[in-house]
Amino acid sequence: MLQQVPGRGIGDVVSAMDARLLRMPPERTAQRLFLETYRRTTQAVGKAMEDAQFEDPEWVERWDVVFADLYLSALDLDLAGDSRVPRPWRLAFDAPASLPALRHVLLGINAHINYDLPQALLAVISDDDFADPVLVARRARDHERIDGVLSGRVADEDSELGAVSARSALDRLLQPLNRLSSKRFLREARQKVWHNTIELQRARLIGDDEYAARLAELEVLCAARIADLLAPGQVLLRLAVAGFGVTLPPARQEVRPFSADSSTSPPRAL
Repeated sequence: MLQQVPGRGIGDVVSAMDARLLRMPPERTAQRLFLETYRRTTQAVGKAMEDAQFEDPEWVERWDVVFADLYLSALDLDLAGDSRVPRPWRLAFDAPASLPALRHVLLGINAHINYDLPQALLAVISDDDFADPVLVARRARDHERIDGVLSGRVADEDSELGAVSARSALDRLLQPLNRLSSKRFLREARQKVWHNTIELQRARLIGDDEYAARLAELEVLCAARIADLLAPGQVLLRLAVAGFGVTLPPARQEVRPFSADSSTSPPRAL
């Protein structure tokens, strides 16, 4: 299971991203687009922390570091030609360079949120924490507050991508609807992430083998969703109907619930 690295913060994450951008091979334009987008988003999360938008900013920072490290590790493996790249990231990294910039960024967002985010949450929420309903509710609210940060970046990021990638007349016509779709699928995906985190935590209570099996199941589901994104057509409009996230089915083996309130839906953000 993922281990935390103490003593690092969002500034360290941005520096690590800068280092990758400096050594990114010229032919890796698609990967650079996602990394630049992610760097700006990370800075926005840091600004939200400074503006006291979270109940537990220290926890959010620890979580953000672990979350980013999962992507950076996958990127480093890919750049080194290592076969151990997780399947969702393998599909995202291997996507044709000819795809529009927006499609490449969506592939990265999908792999990172659906596959990496549940693992990152588990790394910073212990089993003892899950047994405390008040603490879990606070973590869930901060989890949802990230939606506000991401939604606030949609228009700016859309403009950034428009500056580096030509758009058809239809793309320009659909731009306002695409931005609304982006906000909707980010919210929907994060709700499913919380459900998947609970399912993985229940597996963790059983043991390492069960956890590994459930994580492998999530990896397959996430890879299938990446494959959906690689299909031709207006991807944002399609996702607005079909959804962006993936959902782990209930485990066959029952374990004790993580708290007195076993709901898998996070509380609404304040």
